[in-house]
Amino acid sequence: MTATLAKPQQRPQTTARGRRRRGPGARRRNWPGALAGWIWLVIVAVPLYWTLITSLKAQSTYYTSNPLVPSGTPTLDNYRLVIESDFVDYFVNSVVVTAGAVIPAVAVSFMAAYAIVRGWRMRFLRTVNGLFLMGLAIPLQATVIPVYLIIIRLHLYDSLLALILPSIAFAIPLSVLVLANFIRDVPKELFDSMRVDGATEWATLWRLAAPLTRPALITVTIYNALTIWNGFLLPLILTQSPSQRTLPLALWSFQGQYGVNVPAVLAAVVLTTLPILILYVFGRRQLLSGLTAGFGR
Repeated sequence: MTATLAKPQQRPQTTARGRRRRGPGARRRNWPGALAGWIWLVIVAVPLYWTLITSLKAQSTYYTSNPLVPSGTPTLDNYRLVIESDFVDYFVNSVVVTAGAVIPAVAVSFMAAYAIVRGWRMRFLRTVNGLFLMGLAIPLQATVIPVYLIIIRLHLYDSLLALILPSIAFAIPLSVLVLANFIRDVPKELFDSMRVDGATEWATLWRLAAPLTRPALITVTIYNALTIWNGFLLPLILTQSPSQRTLPLALWSFQGQYGVNVPAVLAAVVLTTLPILILYVFGRRQLLSGLTAGFGR
């Protein structure tokens, strides 16, 4: 028998100043990346900070004060003025359009993704999946005129339903892509065991696939809600009366109505952004992890 002696572990060498040399696997600090990150943070944070402090200033002191210095006497008169200008009605319209589009879009996308994954060998389902993928390549701006003509023919112009239906159509392709990637990761043995137990495809869909793909469902729900809530082009083209305006379009009208009153316009911006900001704070982890996992598979 030959005994092998273990080599003594080498300690990192030190320089004359007493600093240890980094090993070959040590990570180097990315100073340029850190500097670029701080610069980007300042670029993003300064406009947000300016918007917030300006919305708390009085119109009479806006042009005479430093734009980056908060007002000594903050006021909520700008927010009161915006709320009294039918802001609640616009908020309700946005909620109705967002909920009315997101819920059907996510439900239809989930069922379509399940059918595509489970019946991939069927030629019809492969064709449907190709149509969904083609929908990702068509921007909303390229379909404004056809959508406008369809809404006119359906006699839905200047109604919230005219905003809901196109929003559902444009939310489905990306939702199907993300949900299908998650459903493919569910082990096939689980589906087979459910079938052996006598479960129908409908029961398998909602009792097995839905709980296991909950992060993906939350991801597409939040993403679609953000997109539809901030939508401006469809409300601008498909609505006309002030009673059918959503918040982004109402914000544009505030800018025209209070063109000189900059603090009031920025107060409307803050109120419009606040619900989306709250939604993102509570769902940012699910949104980022779901999108990363969905496109990384």
